[in-house]
Amino acid sequence: QVQLVESGGGLVQAGGSLRLSCVGSGYTFAFSPMGWYRQAPGKQRELVARIFIGGNTEYTDSVKDRFTISRDNAKNTAYLQMNSLKPEDTAVYFCNARVFRSSWDDYWGRGTQVTVSS
Repeated sequence: QVQLVESGGGLVQAGGSLRLSCVGSGYTFAFSPMGWYRQAPGKQRELVARIFIGGNTEYTDSVKDRFTISRDNAKNTAYLQMNSLKPEDTAVYFCNARVFRSSWDDYWGRGTQVTVSS
């Protein structure tokens, strides 16, 4: 079965950096778009960044020029490098994989907490 395991969250001061990792298994990683989403308390889950099969990327406006999404297909791993972190980046960050079987389905990791102190 599809499994996504995130790591790399933690507590950091404003202006600091973190790198999140997501290891996927149970599917062909290289053929799946990967994404990072986040959910802050009392808010809806939102897309942070996405990387497509060919390597194209997209970001929500609030993280452009600060966050970088990447993937290493040999390691079945997606990354989110987060720089210049702000308190408003505090949230649980979830890894997402879109996997095609008979249709495109979304799979989620359990999430990793990122807390940015001011």
